[in-house]
Amino acid sequence: MGKPTGFLEYKREENHASSAKERVKNFNEFHSCLAPGERKKQAARCMDCGVPFCQSGMNIGGMLSGCPLNNLIPEFNDLVYRDSTEQAYKRLRLTNNFPEFTSRVCPALCEKACTCSANGEAVTVRNNEYAIVEAAYENGWINAEPPKTRTGKKVAVIGSGPSGLAAADQLNRRGHSVTVFERSDRVGGLLMYGIPNMKLDKSVIKRRIDIMKAEGVEFKTGVNVGKDISVKELKENYSRIVLCCGASNPRDIKVDGREADGIYFAVDFLKSTTKALLDNGLKGNSFISAKGKNVLVIGGGDTGNDCVGTAIRHGAKSVLQLEMMPKPPEKRAENNPWPQWPKVLKTDYGQEEAIALFGKDPREYQTTVKRFLKDKNGSLCGAVLVKLCFERDEKTGRMNMKEVEGSEYEVKAELALIAAGFLGSESYVASAFGVELDERTNVKGENGSHETNVENVFAAGDMHSGQSLVVRAIRDGRDCAREVDLSLMGYTNL
Repeated sequence: MGKPTGFLEYKREENHASSAKERVKNFNEFHSCLAPGERKKQAARCMDCGVPFCQSGMNIGGMLSGCPLNNLIPEFNDLVYRDSTEQAYKRLRLTNNFPEFTSRVCPALCEKACTCSANGEAVTVRNNEYAIVEAAYENGWINAEPPKTRTGKKVAVIGSGPSGLAAADQLNRRGHSVTVFERSDRVGGLLMYGIPNMKLDKSVIKRRIDIMKAEGVEFKTGVNVGKDISVKELKENYSRIVLCCGASNPRDIKVDGREADGIYFAVDFLKSTTKALLDNGLKGNSFISAKGKNVLVIGGGDTGNDCVGTAIRHGAKSVLQLEMMPKPPEKRAENNPWPQWPKVLKTDYGQEEAIALFGKDPREYQTTVKRFLKDKNGSLCGAVLVKLCFERDEKTGRMNMKEVEGSEYEVKAELALIAAGFLGSESYVASAFGVELDERTNVKGENGSHETNVENVFAAGDMHSGQSLVVRAIRDGRDCAREVDLSLMGYTNL
C-alpha cells in the first residue's frame, strides 16, 4: 500500500501546530493541514507490511492495540497517495461514522501499532484521516443521504455522546425512525462539554449533527430521561431503547478540607468553560475561572491535561498537576514491546504550554493530596502534598501504594480540579429502567451482548463498558445498533 519505498524516502511530518505562547491566547484549534503534495508523501509512507496491526483493534498484553473501529487504514492511505481522496473518504466512512471527531481527539492507537513504528516513526494515520474528512467537507462529498425507505420501527437513544450518535446514525441509515434524547442544552455529550474547544471545535459537531438531522434523526435537548420523561412513556412510544448515558460519575478524593470552596471536579470545570464560551464568549462570572489563581490539577491523563491547557487560557498564575504513578520511561521497556500500546512518557499540548509559559513541566509524579487548606472564609488557599512509593505485598504479589514518611510539603492553591477518572454511570437512569449493573456500576449485557435484563432495552458506550476512548464508544454504538436492528427485523445488514 502506498509507495513501496515511501517509508524509506520520506520522513514523518505531522500537521503544524501554532506556538504554545500564541495558541494560549484563544480557544481555537491550533493545527493546520499539510499541503496536498506533502500529505501525499505522508500517505506514501504506508508500507506493504503484510499484517496491518494498525487496523487490528486487538487486546495485546492487557492493552488495546490498533484501531477499535478496524478502519481500513492501508487502503485509505493508498488512495490518498494515488490522488483518490474522495474514494478514501468512502472507504473511511465504511467503518467510522465520525472521522472528523476521531481525527482530532483519538490518541491514535493505529499509529502505536504501525509496523513503521517497530523500527522508526509511524505513518501519520490520524493526520491523514483529518485531511481526508476535511477535504470531503470542503469539496461537497459529504451530503445528507436520508434512507430511501422506512421500516416503521421507532428507536429512542438516550444520550448524544459518541456511542449514542453512532448508534443513532447506524439505525437511521437502516431506515428506523430514531429520536435522540439529551439532558444538556446542546447535542454531543462528552464531545460537546467534556473535550475543550481547542481540541474539538464545536462547529465541527454542529456540522455533523445538521447532516444527521437532514437525514431524519430527531434530537430533543434539555430532556432528562427518568425525570422529565418517564420510562413508561418511552416504552409505549418506541420499539427499542438504547441507553448511552456515559460513565459520568466522577471519582472523588476524600481528604480533610475537601469541603473548601474552590474545589471542583474536572468535568464541571471544563463544561463551565465550554458552555460560557458558546453562550457569551467567556464574559462575566458565568464559568469557573482560573484567572490569577494557583491551580492544582489532581490526576494525569487526557482530562488532567485538558484542565492544564484550559486553566492557562484563563490566565492562571501557576499550574501544578499531580500524578500518583511513577514517571514513565521515554522509550519502550523490554517488557512493553511493539505492537503493544507504548507505556512511555507523553507530553501533551497543555503540558507543552505550561513549560513554555512557566518554564517547567507542571507534573509531579508519585504525589497526591494529603489535605486541603482553607482560609478564614472557608475558601481553598493551599494543599499539603505527600510523596508515594510502591511496595510489593509478599502474600499477594501486588504492588501497594503507601505514603513516604516525612515527605509532606505545602503548596499554594486557590483552585483545585479533580481529574481522577470516573466510577461508572449515574445510578438514576439505571434505576428508572430497572437494568442490572455490574460491580463497576456499568450496565450488564446479557451473555456478552448489549441487550440488558429489561426487554427491548439495550446499552452502549461507556455506560456499558466503562470509561474509555471516543473511538471505542463509536465502535460500541455501532455494535449495539447491529443487535438492535437484528432484534427488530430478524436479520441485519449493518
